[in-house]
Amino acid sequence: MPDKEILYNYLLQLADSSLILAQQNGTWCGHGPILEQDIAITNITLDLLGQARNFYQYAAELANEISGKTTATEDSLAYDRNEREYKNLLLCEQPNGDWAQTILRQFFYTVYLKKLYAALSNSDDARLAGIAAKSLKEIKYHETWCSEWINRLGDGTEESRSRMLKALEEIWPYTGEMFLPSADEKTLIQSGFLPDLSAIEKEWKEIVKEVFAESDLPFPDEKIYMQQGGKEGKHTEKLGFILAEMQYLQRTYPSAEW
Repeated sequence: MPDKEILYNYLLQLADSSLILAQQNGTWCGHGPILEQDIAITNITLDLLGQARNFYQYAAELANEISGKTTATEDSLAYDRNEREYKNLLLCEQPNGDWAQTILRQFFYTVYLKKLYAALSNSDDARLAGIAAKSLKEIKYHETWCSEWINRLGDGTEESRSRMLKALEEIWPYTGEMFLPSADEKTLIQSGFLPDLSAIEKEWKEIVKEVFAESDLPFPDEKIYMQQGGKEGKHTEKLGFILAEMQYLQRTYPSAEW
């Protein structure tokens, strides 16, 4: 088993990314293009939130073991930290934009999770493996749903295609960070606890290329500069606004209960 603090930080990476994306997707509730898809994106949001909760609960237990206290909870980790303490991918904090941008952002993240969770489901850490295996069942539906929408928009009307191309231009520079290991990930990879992210990246690109080919969308230039820093707590200004909305109630009424 890895060092508890390193594992704690890695769990926060996983939890924070899914929580922030869930918060972003949640704003579509009641605003989807049609009722069926409004419900679909909301259900995906709830799945991401549930996955984040599982990781936060595990992380809170480790935090309490490390500190010798019982103060850390899933809620305190979600609501009581500041921007620099979050370790989410920059991809997940990017704006919703229009429907095309939301779909593409979700697709890139979903395919990444699918490959990552498949590897983590074989982890020697039974707790982590269990969370990954359970989450993988949900992620497979997310991938199917996103792929169908990309095909519909990319190979649809002139307007829908142009929106997909614009979304691709906006989102693509944030995809590389998924496969650039943080210091903690490097330690976990070297110890054999985590899979090599370059192998996951290869599989990720194969799926993306296949879906893009079916949707008549070009695969972007792989030499483009990739933004990074989210895993180390260096974020865009967008995260501050997301947290201000998400944390408002807890910050205003600490320890409030329904």
